[in-house]
Amino acid sequence: MSAQFRPGSVLDNPVWAALDGPHRGFAETGPAGLAARYAAGVSPFAALCDPEDPHAWEDLAALVGPGQEVWVTGLPTPPPGWETLLSIPGVQLDGRPVRGKEDSEAVLLGPADVPEMLELVALAKPGPFGERTVELGTYLGIRRGGRLVAMAGERMRPPGWSEISAVCTHPEHRGQGLAGRLIRAVVAAVEGRGDSPFLHAAAQNTSAIALYEAMGFTLRREPFFIGLRTPDTKA
Repeated sequence: MSAQFRPGSVLDNPVWAALDGPHRGFAETGPAGLAARYAAGVSPFAALCDPEDPHAWEDLAALVGPGQEVWVTGLPTPPPGWETLLSIPGVQLDGRPVRGKEDSEAVLLGPADVPEMLELVALAKPGPFGERTVELGTYLGIRRGGRLVAMAGERMRPPGWSEISAVCTHPEHRGQGLAGRLIRAVVAAVEGRGDSPFLHAAAQNTSAIALYEAMGFTLRREPFFIGLRTPDTKA
């Protein structure tokens, strides 16, 4: 992609910054290079180079196809013809104050662990997680009795940053501090390559946000996670 996002922090448009940077290998791009999305099974999110540019919205519609569902994040205002299916208030937290710490019980998760990871996600519901999401970065888990009971990993990777994501614990093992330990272990991996951590959460998930803030994460922005339907050109 040759087009660039508008001046400002890459965290203002993190999906685009990731797909136009470290995650370029996972990107599917529009014909004009003004919109992109993650490949199927990796992440449901798409992005626009400039959410205020109507040509970028046209490019996203061309990429996704008429009458199709697509997810974007931030504070965009879709042009006429786009249907908003769901708009979830969220928070974006800056994790630079958080201290990373390796954990001896944490194990590296990979493609062979995906069935177990999907089972845990179905129980804990941390947010979107697909069959290929594990390819996006470091994913760590903790097992008890051979069973995966907690995990955390990386999703979006704008230049210089990495999003902590898929933080979840089996309901039977909550309250043991596993999530915090895994977050710090992933942060250690992020810091080890010279990047800084950040994360997103649904605004209504106040218990998770309280944990993140207690660890040192600070509120940076209040974006929305928006499910849209592209214009149906046949109408």
